[in-house]
Amino acid sequence: MRFVDPNARPGALQRALGLLAGSRPATWLARRRIWGAVVWPLDRWLLRVSGGRVSSGIGLPTVLLQTRGARSGLPRATAVLYFHDGERVTIVASKAGRPGNPAWFHNARANPDVMLAGEPYRARVVEDPAERERLWRLADRVFPGFATYRRRAGREIPILQLERR
Repeated sequence: MRFVDPNARPGALQRALGLLAGSRPATWLARRRIWGAVVWPLDRWLLRVSGGRVSSGIGLPTVLLQTRGARSGLPRATAVLYFHDGERVTIVASKAGRPGNPAWFHNARANPDVMLAGEPYRARVVEDPAERERLWRLADRVFPGFATYRRRAGREIPILQLERR
């Protein structure tokens, strides 16, 4: 997993992809069931097969997060966008601005010991409003589409920070 500095100026490709992904047509598409049924599973497969180097979010920092099911205890994997905040890794439970939190968020809250890119981490939900605001500023630099997702979600989107175990 490469280090993603949210304070670094993003490259032209990352800026363009971020703007495209946050556009009205892209967010409309991401909120459709077909997106969740095709693209998100495809990302899991691409990340596994490529050793974490390829995903549908070309140019966007994407990594495979593995959680344990909150009820089943079975391993679950999903692709998430991420960035670093010092030694911690930050991920956003945006679900592309859809209503309701993603299943992986519920799993990580119930079982906070997770794997990120095959490495063990412990997840915690960021509750402090000032800390959330600071992290949102960083998240928006990494992926401008998060701002659109927040406006459209109709919920407070959770932010998780992961620390190495």
